[in-house]
Amino acid sequence: MVETLKSSAPHIHGATTFDDLVDWGMQLDCLEGQSRSTGRLLYKGPDNQPETGVWVCTPGRWRLSIPRDEFCHFVAGRAVYRSDAGEVIEVEAGTAVMFPAGWTGECEVLETMRNLYMLV
Repeated sequence: MVETLKSSAPHIHGATTFDDLVDWGMQLDCLEGQSRSTGRLLYKGPDNQPETGVWVCTPGRWRLSIPRDEFCHFVAGRAVYRSDAGEVIEVEAGTAVMFPAGWTGECEVLETMRNLYMLV
C-alpha cells in the first residue's frame, strides 16, 4: 500500500472499501454525538494544495467551514449538510458534491460515511 502512495501517480486500489486507515481523531466543533474520523491521505501538494484522500466519519453533528474548494464523492453511508443560508444537501453512496470555499453550515452524519475528496 505505501508503495502506491509514493508512486509518480499516487493511487489507492479499492478506495471505496480500503481499510488501511489512520485515526484522525474526534471531529472538532461537535454539537451532538462523538464523530470520529479516520482516513488515508493520497496526496498533498506544496502548501497543502491540492490535497486528496479517503475520509471516513462516524455518526454525529458538527459545525463546519470549508476553507478551499472541496469536491467530495460519497461512496458509503448517509449524511445531511445544512448551509447557514438554509440549503439542505442530503448525501448517500453515489452522491458527488462540490463545496465552494467559504461554505459554512453543519454536517450531520446519520450512518458512517466514506468519501473520496479533493481540496484545491
